[in-house]
Formats: sequence, C-alpha cells, structure tokens
Amino acid sequence: MAAIYHGGFVLASANILRGRKVTCFVSTKDDVMNAGARYLEQEVVVDSNLIASHFPADLPAFMKAILLTLKR
Repeated sequence: MAAIYHGGFVLASANILRGRKVTCFVSTKDDVMNAGARYLEQEVVVDSNLIASHFPADLPAFMKAILLTLKR
C-alpha cells in the first residue's frame, strides 16, 4: 500500500493505520494520528508493506521506496 500527499486521509478512512508509522501532508496529520498512526516528519516512511510520503516533490524518493519494497 502506498500513499502520498492527502492519501493519508484515505488510509485513515480505511481504518488501517492503528499502530503503523506514516507521514502525510500536514493538513491530514491529525486525521492519521487520530486513526492510531504514529506520524513521522520525514520525506518517506516505510512500515512493512505501507509506504507513505508527504509532498509531490518527494516523488523520486517515494518511487524509489516503492521499487525497493517490490524487489523484496
């Protein structure tokens, strides 16, 4: 599962964040934290099969994390 920018809101709505580490756009930070996630202020956060990034400018690092995860 991968989410970037406001995608953290979708993950929170899907109720799959409890106990997970994520990052997201600042306006959805409270939503992901209220859904039980541990918010980290990082370019990309990988927690097992969950990959999250917070800004469109982070796309190169986000895609690199996705590709590395898929190779495992």
